[in-house]
Amino acid sequence: MLKETSPEGIRIAIVDDHEMVRRGLSDYFRLCKDFVLVGQAADGEEAVRLCKKMKPDVVLMDLVMPHVNGVEATKQILCTCPATRIIAMSSFDDERLVPAALNAGAISYLQKNITMSELADAVRKAHAGISTLSPLAMQFLISSVTSHQAAGISLTQREREVLQLLVDGKSNAEIAELLVICLPTVKTHVGRVLAKLGVKNRSEAIVFAIKHDLVSAPSKSGIAP
Repeated sequence: MLKETSPEGIRIAIVDDHEMVRRGLSDYFRLCKDFVLVGQAADGEEAVRLCKKMKPDVVLMDLVMPHVNGVEATKQILCTCPATRIIAMSSFDDERLVPAALNAGAISYLQKNITMSELADAVRKAHAGISTLSPLAMQFLISSVTSHQAAGISLTQREREVLQLLVDGKSNAEIAELLVICLPTVKTHVGRVLAKLGVKNRSEAIVFAIKHDLVSAPSKSGIAP
């Protein structure tokens, strides 16, 4: 559902540990007729307090800050202000920040090399519930999907059967009996499945397989302890 814009405009808050960045963004948005700056914060802890008090429509959230970082601040803000849209921003080309920010609840991910007009457009879109992703974020998401698909495609038919039985909660002994193979062979197949999926144990393999639709849903018998 689209959020209604207040009569004075989209209410925004700026969170960044660099004073010059905050000042530059503040000066720009004060000149835009459809925005209202409701506050600034120099770190995540201050940002959480600000959002509890001011309930901004959109927050421009720096990710790398001392004390409470932008990812943790995003989680905390959305717990108390679920209607607030958060745009994650970073000057670092670190793909690890992308999933962290999006999983925390940020609607958009931008790098700080964008123009002011591009940023303003992203704020308007965020307020309307539309995501904007930087090329880095897009590349990460594409690579993530591709790697997951590749993991599933690389499984042999037998390995898929073993994975399905793992999801169904079968033990190694039960898998050996059902597939009519010896126990050491089952252990070999399980080891190869874990390696190809890039997971550490059976539990992670089951979660990965279900999340990425590599097998059918677990049977009604459930997963064995």
